[in-house]
Amino acid sequence: MNKALRILTALPAVMFLATSVRWLVDPAGAAATIGMPLLDGLARSSQIGDLGAFFLAAGSMLLLGVITLQREWFYGAALLFGGAAVFRVLAWAAQDAALATPMIVVEVVVTLLAVATALTSKQPRPA
Repeated sequence: MNKALRILTALPAVMFLATSVRWLVDPAGAAATIGMPLLDGLARSSQIGDLGAFFLAAGSMLLLGVITLQREWFYGAALLFGGAAVFRVLAWAAQDAALATPMIVVEVVVTLLAVATALTSKQPRPA
């Protein structure tokens, strides 16, 4: 795999892992960075748990892919980010949500980066 592509992929991985930690130590700040208020009660538990887990899983998958060069990890991260972008567009189109263009752009770029890195990684292990 191209070393520059590995480094480029590791950068968002580290950022997403840091974001997952921020959901625990500064949830109001983490929520604000994605345009959300910090919710209350059971909704706060879901917000912190679900979004913290999303960023932990995505960052971990990207980093595991960079470390192991196993393309499956990159595809998993691409599925998370690509899925988020699709659901944001659908929320805008079908549910009267604001079109979150800056977030969609980040998600699409990370999806494309993960797929490109996967395509330049070694073949997956045989089953």
